[in-house]
Amino acid sequence: MKYGAKADGITDSTQAFLKTWAAACSSRQTAFMYVPKGRFLLKAAVFRGPCKSRVLVQIDGTLIAPTDYRALGNSGYWILFIKINGLGVYGAKLDAKGAGFWACRKSGKSCPVAARSITFNWVNNLVISDLVSINSQETHLVINSCKNVVVRNVKLSAPADSPNTDGIHVQGSTWVTITGATLMTGDDCVSIGPGTKHLHMNKIMCGPGHGVSIGSLGKDVKEAGVQDVTLTNAVFSGSDNGVRIKTWARASTGFVTNILFQNIVMRNVKNPVIIDQNYCPSKNCPNQSSGVKISQVTYKNIQGTSATAEAVTFDCSPSNPCRRIKLQDIKLTYLNKVATSSCNNIDGTSTGVLMPQSCVRS
Repeated sequence: MKYGAKADGITDSTQAFLKTWAAACSSRQTAFMYVPKGRFLLKAAVFRGPCKSRVLVQIDGTLIAPTDYRALGNSGYWILFIKINGLGVYGAKLDAKGAGFWACRKSGKSCPVAARSITFNWVNNLVISDLVSINSQETHLVINSCKNVVVRNVKLSAPADSPNTDGIHVQGSTWVTITGATLMTGDDCVSIGPGTKHLHMNKIMCGPGHGVSIGSLGKDVKEAGVQDVTLTNAVFSGSDNGVRIKTWARASTGFVTNILFQNIVMRNVKNPVIIDQNYCPSKNCPNQSSGVKISQVTYKNIQGTSATAEAVTFDCSPSNPCRRIKLQDIKLTYLNKVATSSCNNIDGTSTGVLMPQSCVRS
């Protein structure tokens, strides 16, 4: 507020935020950027590095986007941090006022590019803690091309029918840990894009939403793979999917390997366990087979209820079958009866209690 911000939720405080950032970023010792309690109107803002030292941003107030969605422009972001080494963002509450944008998109009118609420591009040694984000135009939190990231205790929400409002999107990033996340969205709770490596997720609550999804992958011929991903101690409630891997049916150099889904509860989930290598949300599908190679995926101690009769679906590529898939202790029911499973082009092993009976053949 010393730099001119007003906590009335009406006055445009964008320049005050950028001036405060410039001062913090130029400090030769660890700098603290503090946003006190109150409501601050913020238009599209870029917080750019490199900085001379580590910057810690403590936000006790609420950041509000303009009600008119067109005010954020066509950049694709609302709040962007870029090219910074050593950053902490604590306690932010974001209200992106997305309803007007969703209405525009549903109407079929010409709309601006959707603004992701908070994006981190090329940010290393990053901590994001106690973030609350509501009603994003599109994805709430994007981690792109980052290294050494900790995300903890976040709550991201948008209505179930809001389009493309993914919770957390990770791509091109390594050594990312997400611990303690409540994700209620209109799209994937967590979406994992190409080039993700060493991603560890723990204590995730998902629903409504489209589950935790690796992909979609394979849209481009040359694409980085996804490897070393774990999800443990997660609960899915009323979501469209639980744990999902989705790839386009077209040629690709992409791959998915060394994945662990463990200690997961499903509550009335439509597709609790699914691999879909014929993913094509539009009607313009290429009618090829997927080049993405999926291997070494383990499903361990997954239990609960399916909202559909088929609880486990493995629809793998005929040209690149899924390899070394492991099922151990799966117990999924549908209407208090044993659910079913289906398999195409897959090999692996199955051990322990298996409900539905495994169709994976070694």
